Parts: sequence; C-alpha cells; structure tokens
Amino acid sequence: MSDSSFLSPQQAQSSRRGFIRAGLLGSCGLSLASLLKLQAASPRSTPRTGTAPSVIILWMRGGPSQHETWDPKPEAPVEYRGYFGAIPTSVSGIQICDMLPKSAAIMEKWSIVRSLYHRDAGHSSGDQICFTGYPSGPKPDVNTYPSCGSIVARQLSQRNPELPAYVMIPRRVPGVDPAYLGAGCAPFETQADPAQTAPFKIPGLVRDASLTLDRVQDRRSLLQDFDRLRKTTDHSLQAGAVDAFQAQAWNILLGDRARAAFDLDAEPMAIRERYGFMEPYIAPTPDRCGVPAWSQRFLLARRLVEAGVPLVTVDCRWWDTHVKGYETMRDGFLPRWDQAYSALITDLEERGLLESTLVLAWGEFGRTPRVNATGGRDHYPNVFSAALAGGGIQGGRVLGSSDAKGAEPLSSPRQPQDVLATMYRHLGIDTETSYLDHSGRPIPVLPFGEPLHELLST
Repeated sequence: MSDSSFLSPQQAQSSRRGFIRAGLLGSCGLSLASLLKLQAASPRSTPRTGTAPSVIILWMRGGPSQHETWDPKPEAPVEYRGYFGAIPTSVSGIQICDMLPKSAAIMEKWSIVRSLYHRDAGHSSGDQICFTGYPSGPKPDVNTYPSCGSIVARQLSQRNPELPAYVMIPRRVPGVDPAYLGAGCAPFETQADPAQTAPFKIPGLVRDASLTLDRVQDRRSLLQDFDRLRKTTDHSLQAGAVDAFQAQAWNILLGDRARAAFDLDAEPMAIRERYGFMEPYIAPTPDRCGVPAWSQRFLLARRLVEAGVPLVTVDCRWWDTHVKGYETMRDGFLPRWDQAYSALITDLEERGLLESTLVLAWGEFGRTPRVNATGGRDHYPNVFSAALAGGGIQGGRVLGSSDAKGAEPLSSPRQPQDVLATMYRHLGIDTETSYLDHSGRPIPVLPFGEPLHELLST
C-alpha cells in the first residue's frame, strides 16, 4: 500500500467527535491521517503465538570500536589491538574484550556480527544508513527516508492503541524521523531522562484533573475540552499543536496503561541496582568525550516492550573516542555497558520476553584499526560489529569475521540493510511495501537486504 496524503484542516475539524469513538487522536506514533488510512486499508501484522514481537535498539551513537568491544585482536601489533586484552566467553572459541566479563558470562544468550560495513564515515549520514537502509540526503541531520521506527509506527500502530508504537529514550537523534510518512510516525520522545536522579515523569502524561472521561464523552463540552487539552500539552509534549498532522492520543492520556509502562519508579530498587543505579554522568573535557549514565534507560526500554510497545530506541551515546579512548572506555563506557547490557538480556529471559524481544546493539560505524597519536581511534565504516539477542536469534554464535587487524571484512560481509531486514522479519514488517515520497515516487521500505539467516534459530 502506498499513501502519503493527510486530511485537510477542515476535515480534521469536522472529524473530532469521531476521534473519541475511535479511541485515540493520534500522537505517539499515529497521525490522524495515518490512523484513518490504516483502519481502512492497511494489512494487519500477525504476531507469532504468545507475546507480540518487539525490538529494543541500543543505539551506540558515535561508533563503538570493534577492537574494544566484540572483536578484539589480541594477536595484532599493539598499535592495532589497543590496550585491552581478550577473554574467553561461556561459549568455547568466542572471545570478547576483557572489559566485558558479565557479557562474556552469558555469551550463550547473544550473538555477534563482526563483518558489517558501509562506506560513509559521517556520524549523521551513517545514522541515516543504519536507521533507514538508505543513504542520507543533502542534509544528513534530516531524514530523506523514514526510519525503521517510523515504518513500524506506520504498519503496527494499531497493535496497541493505548501505547505509542515507537518510543525514543530520551530524545531524537539524527536518522530516527519519519520523512514523508508524516509527523504521525515520528517517535514519541520521553524527553525526561531516566538516567537522572530526579523522579522520572513523562511530560504530557500527567492528566489535567478536570479532564475526566465523563467530560470527554459529553458532546456538549467536547470542543472546550479539546482546546484545553491542546493548551495543556502544547508547552510540554512533543506533539505540539493538535491538528491533522499530529494530534493527542486520548487513550494514552485518559487511560492508565501508558502511565504504568512509563512508571520507572515502580521498579523494585533491587532491579534498578541490577542495571546500575545511579551511576554519575562524567562530563566531557577538552581531551576526552563525556560518559553518559544510561543504565536506567535500558530498564525503561524493558518496561515498555513488556507493556506492548513494538519498537524502543535507546540513545547510548557518545562512543566517539578520538582522544584518550582507552581511558574513556575503561573508566566509563565499558563497565557501565557490561552491567546494563547483561542485566537487560538476563531480565528479559527471566520474564519470558527474550524470545519475543530482539535486542540490537550497534552504532553507525566502527573505529580505525590503528590507534591514533592521541590514544584514540577515528571514524571507520569499512568494518564494524553489532550484538544481537532474542527475537529468534540463536545465542552463542559469531557471523562473519574481520581481517587480522580489524580493518576489512574477511568472511561473510554484511551491510546494515541485512540487520534491518532481520529486525523487520521479526516484527512481521512487509519490506516490499512502498510509500510515496514527497514527489509521489513509490519507495520500498528497504532498497535491499536479507535477514541474517546464520543467526536465526528458525
């Protein structure tokens, strides 16, 4: 199905009463037009038996070094292998960086792709490739093509209308926007950051006490309530103005399901500490990048997929280790990653969610094989790694390899489009569907790409 049209403001004005009967107005992954068109004509995704499929993208923006994570080169000259060593994992024959012992201990639950590549060394343009499967346009920070999350919102938004279909924790990064699919397929940004020590509250999910369900259903006060809701949320929620392009979801605001899903403070302290609670943010200095505190973001992502959100992207920046990469990785990134990642995988498995939840950890590229003069590594798309767990991925496997210095794919080269195809397969997304771009051309969900069959259990 191809469609990029929207209702006129006049049509939107006349349809407001129908919104209540429909149960939502369409922010958080739905625009009015998307909702009505999907209800009328979109094919429904058929989840597998049991829990509906979902995806968590742990977006390691900046480009994590393959040498210092999942593809160490202990036999390479020191200027290539870097300062860390390699340790065996729970799976015989697989080694990873020795700064990741918790991840190594559960290697049987996750797998690695070591032979990814593309040819764009720009941060934002690399983001575009990994989130859309297409090269960036003239403005790398602006999506020319829809992100994978926007595709999910377009095709799966009806699955759980009380929840956003596509969530970004905490805010957008380049590559995640909907392009010609329209604002209704933009990510719902939590805005609030669960990594902060203050109570975690989502702007816009605090309901005006005067907006009761009875009042909303009262036809005589409907428009007054609509305008009040609009004024209440305009300054706090990403939805902005309530119009034909992006409107507020009444089911989300007037129901309890979303508020419960986002209520991170409801988690037992033991679980929060298991992920890492609360590690401090390490501010950047002129000679090294800052180290974020994102462990609680991982936990929030688990809560959201458990509640039924199809796709959650977690901003895990900023792995841009040009300078003093060893110190930055040793003192911040790797210990925090190791604890939060292993906690997430184990937590999902214990809750019976790992089979239905695909966890994809990657960044826009890797780092140069040779350590630079300042003790860091620079942008390098020629080869990089990704970690995948759950969602039908067989754990304890390695797909592909890089050469002895970690400079090029040596075997089974793969591209970001293949990773996206794997994710879409798990979710039941039809990658052959095309949508009309702004010039009216039909553009397929993916230009090419095959699932990573070697990692799939079925």
